[in-house]
Amino acid sequence: MSEYRPEEIEPKWQAVWERDKTFRSLEGGGKPKFYVLDMFPYPSGSGLHVGHVEGYTATDIVARFKFARGFNVLHPMGWDAFGLPAEQYALETGTHPSVTNEKNIATFTAQLKALGFAYDWDREVNTTDAHYYKWTQWIFLQLYKRGLAYIAEVPVNWCPALGTVLANEEVIEGRSERGGHPVIRRPMRQWMLKITAYADRLLEDLESIDWPEHLKDMQRNWIGRSRGAEVDFAVAAETAGGLDAKIRVYTTRPDTLFGATYMVLAPEHPLVAELASDAQRAEVLAYSQAAANKSELQRTDLQKDKSGVFTGAYAINPVNGKQIPIWVADYVLWGYGTGAIMAVPGHDERDWEFARKFELPIVEVISGGEVDVAAHTGDGLLVNSGLLDGLNVSDAKAKIIAWLEEQGVGQGTINYKLRDWLFSRQRFWGEPFPIIHLEDGSHAPLPEQFLPIQLPQVERYEQSGTGESPLATIEDWVNTVDPVSGQPARRETNTMPQWAGSCWYYLRYIDPHNAEKLVDPEKERYWMPVDLYVGGAEHAVLHLLYARFWHKVLFDIGAVSTKEPFQRVVNQGMILGLTYQYYRTQDGQALSYKERGANHAELTSFTVPGDAVVWKDEKPYHPEFGVELEEITEKMSKSRGNVVNPDDVIAQYGADSLRLYEMFMGPLEQTKPWNPRGVSGVHRFLSRIWRLVCEEQGLSAKVGGEASEELLRELNKTIKKVTDDTEALRFNTAIAAMMEFVNFLYKQETVPKAVVESLVQILAPYAPHAAEEIWQRLGHVGSITHHPWPAADAKYLVDDSYQLAVQVMGKLRGTLTVPIDITQQAAVELAMAEPDIARHIEGKELRRVIFVPKRILNFVVS
Repeated sequence: MSEYRPEEIEPKWQAVWERDKTFRSLEGGGKPKFYVLDMFPYPSGSGLHVGHVEGYTATDIVARFKFARGFNVLHPMGWDAFGLPAEQYALETGTHPSVTNEKNIATFTAQLKALGFAYDWDREVNTTDAHYYKWTQWIFLQLYKRGLAYIAEVPVNWCPALGTVLANEEVIEGRSERGGHPVIRRPMRQWMLKITAYADRLLEDLESIDWPEHLKDMQRNWIGRSRGAEVDFAVAAETAGGLDAKIRVYTTRPDTLFGATYMVLAPEHPLVAELASDAQRAEVLAYSQAAANKSELQRTDLQKDKSGVFTGAYAINPVNGKQIPIWVADYVLWGYGTGAIMAVPGHDERDWEFARKFELPIVEVISGGEVDVAAHTGDGLLVNSGLLDGLNVSDAKAKIIAWLEEQGVGQGTINYKLRDWLFSRQRFWGEPFPIIHLEDGSHAPLPEQFLPIQLPQVERYEQSGTGESPLATIEDWVNTVDPVSGQPARRETNTMPQWAGSCWYYLRYIDPHNAEKLVDPEKERYWMPVDLYVGGAEHAVLHLLYARFWHKVLFDIGAVSTKEPFQRVVNQGMILGLTYQYYRTQDGQALSYKERGANHAELTSFTVPGDAVVWKDEKPYHPEFGVELEEITEKMSKSRGNVVNPDDVIAQYGADSLRLYEMFMGPLEQTKPWNPRGVSGVHRFLSRIWRLVCEEQGLSAKVGGEASEELLRELNKTIKKVTDDTEALRFNTAIAAMMEFVNFLYKQETVPKAVVESLVQILAPYAPHAAEEIWQRLGHVGSITHHPWPAADAKYLVDDSYQLAVQVMGKLRGTLTVPIDITQQAAVELAMAEPDIARHIEGKELRRVIFVPKRILNFVVS
């Protein structure tokens, strides 16, 4: 009997695919197209993990399926290679990021090829390649020309000890992740992109694409379009040293204006210092300085204790003329709305908590709650609201907006939570901006013929110490000449964020070697939009939103032909790791989780690596102490020791087994726990197929003979099931159908060669290496990839019989195989002829027979 040897089969076919360029993407030929795309990876030093493999296997199955269905398929891979980790490693070790990237990309490439993914490697892109980022810079110039790129002073995370600006993820509780140094917020010159100009189109065009509704909702919520009113509150000059000023707020609830009992300004609001009274000035300024040291996340945390300082000044509520105190609090952000809010504590939970803490008035203006106990955020009728009393919320909004506009103290407006995109980083390792700064203080774009502006060739670099990019220290690169005027100039030293290269990479795959254009228009029209885009849910908002924004700009200038880049998006679920845990007492005694008891505060938990666990009767035990271990399912991380390296799984079971297992774990979109024993199960399935078909030399004796009607029926049902499920990305149920069919085949005396061929064809997208080898054993020349997918014959999909459940008084007493068109009388006769059924009826009065064709036959007796 032949043994399934993936360690021999898989490298063989990977070499064939690479030699023959089996997965080359071609345009035209009268074929339909299918563009299937992975969210390309950042090539980290840790290599691929099984989460990558899940999404990549899903798209690979689809690509191979579409090849077999007669499509021209574009299935590319590349590298999102600019990024913070390589920069940090460079600063710590002196190793240039390009060197680190090259090494990491080589590792990733080898891993991807070892998994047998059907990528067209001739279309590989790398965002750090100057030939690539030339066009990233070109897109920036188009944004700049259309007034969508501008410079602004924006607060950033500045670490004086490290002398650098830190990303949000590098700051933990106000200190640098590296070194634990204090981090403060300070304004710095930044490039911004005016994504807000496209807010309405980004919302409206969500209706035209096939995305999960929850994903669309995440984008809608991030854009945050709302209807409300802008309202002007005049400062009570006599309380603010004679200051003549107005404070504008935006509110989605102008109907609650009569309930506004105080105002809150962001600490950065320009009026704060002017409003502060002499008595309050020192406290206000100290509070504002402290707020500058906090991140936005810290400031807006709903769980944190509310803080604030009274300015000493008052504003006038325009609807009732009452003076209300003006406070400063860090939960109001200068970058959102107008940087000021009217506080209605009776009907807003955060305002209510603030008012209770600082003993500020709470007024009910919407009936139906008990505002002394909690904020009433539901509906009701207006009360204590003058001209609005008795109205419902909707009518009250319309009436108060009309009144505000009539009085000249406000206006109805539409607002967005979306803010312009901060598009620069103080880093070396990023795309340089094609911008120069002139001696007169102005800046200018470089003409397109000077692209790409490349990063300087240096062996190593240092932080500037001023918060500027390390590029600012490389004088022979920074100092240049304006090619238009001939004036001395300095290059822009900020670099673009990692988002930049990933905003348009899907277009470069279409025409990766074009030196003259972003993409050839004819090729773009053929391939776009992307038909299926698969990636992690962590990119559900920002990456997709930024890419859609850039694509719409490119559409407006005629560079692309579609309004949207990604027709369908699917987020694969996270794969969780297993941690094996036991406990020890204070004197060192090992206990299983079953022995820890109710009071286990004095016990210490310990974990055991998965590869050290001893299994007995399907249960995990400690290799030394012998106690049963508790299986803890949690996110994979190095610190927990539960990361699964796909290289290890391939070495033990082969790539096809890993691919099959990841798809068999459950629905693609669901979160699923990794089970190290699960891979062996699908490995046995592949081994069974191999033994069914193959001997050491050629085919097994079981292959041959004629197909029975029953066999053809089961075959065509399986083809139909696998076809439909693969099309719908229900990979787990497609695999289950193939497993059932293989079980059926093992019960047959012989299996005709044509049946085996069809089985191998539907298996090929899932386990391509094994399928190729068996296909060759069956006498075929060339790859199975482009062989036409088998079609299910409709005449075999209609059953001529079925299993009828037979009940007596509602209890199942047996099942009968009956003709599809059996009558009630015939079914009763068959049932009564079965001794195991008849004995429950004999000697009793048959009162009624219930017959539901294709379901049940039930005898009611007494």
